[in-house]
Amino acid sequence: MTTSERLEGWRANGVITEAQHATLSEIVRRDRFSLYVELNAILYIGVIALVGGIGWTFRDYVANLGDSVILLILALLMALSFGYCFAKAPAYSNDETESPSFGFDYVLYFACLVLSATLAFIETRFALFHGWDTHLLIAALVFGVLAYRFDNRFVLSLALSTLAGYLGLKLGFDTIHGQQLRIAGFFYGAFLIGIGVLLKRLSIKPHFLDVYLQLGANAVLLATISGVFHADTGWVYLAVLLILSALSIYLGIRFKKFAYVAYGTLFGYAGFSIKVLEAASDATFALAYFVVTGSIVVFALVVVARTFGRDE
Repeated sequence: MTTSERLEGWRANGVITEAQHATLSEIVRRDRFSLYVELNAILYIGVIALVGGIGWTFRDYVANLGDSVILLILALLMALSFGYCFAKAPAYSNDETESPSFGFDYVLYFACLVLSATLAFIETRFALFHGWDTHLLIAALVFGVLAYRFDNRFVLSLALSTLAGYLGLKLGFDTIHGQQLRIAGFFYGAFLIGIGVLLKRLSIKPHFLDVYLQLGANAVLLATISGVFHADTGWVYLAVLLILSALSIYLGIRFKKFAYVAYGTLFGYAGFSIKVLEAASDATFALAYFVVTGSIVVFALVVVARTFGRDE
């Protein structure tokens, strides 16, 4: 019996109404589909483009406008956007709260970007913070507070990413191939995972856990795979990477989180491929390796993704 036939039977038996039958039938026939993700992506890109356009204009006309006028405009934009957010947002709660309006999240994101642009302008023109690392730290702390106050995962991701940038500048990106930054990245990822689990146990925005886990897992895996390139200890890092990748895949399957299955598979495959290509001197072999193994990896991920979709 097809899904359409089942819907017809439910309608005939009074299980669903005519309106529900019509709506569900359109979904089954794929006459309608959700554009929620696509629209959100377009709107967020639009916010970034708008702030970028403002920054571009100020850069080109800074001599004509003057620092005072630019700071006044930026302060006005922040006051309006943050004022709207504080006026419309419900009271703080440790539990998940619904956004008060469709455009609320975009206004908040716009306000955060304007704040970041303002701090960058102040540092560029006046060197008030005596270094970009201080600017990033201030932005990360403010974004973190705003993320919890307004229950916004996207702003939390912005805060944690900005904090990672601060740590990178503090240590010096010129040591990107060195042990110092690699270890810092590993511990930063472990810290995110640990703080996310702790806050969940304390029931402080427990739904934020996935943000901490996503960024933490990527930081740990990135730090580990960077060590695979090392000539002396590359094989040790590869062994650690494969263990972490297997753990990510196992936990992803156990808790039905496909993203972690993908992370573990792709990072493990990339690390293993690095060592294979280092040993291979034949271009034909390298091409055949990527065609065969790459196809297997993609096929396996598709099968797992479809399995997750059926389970849910």
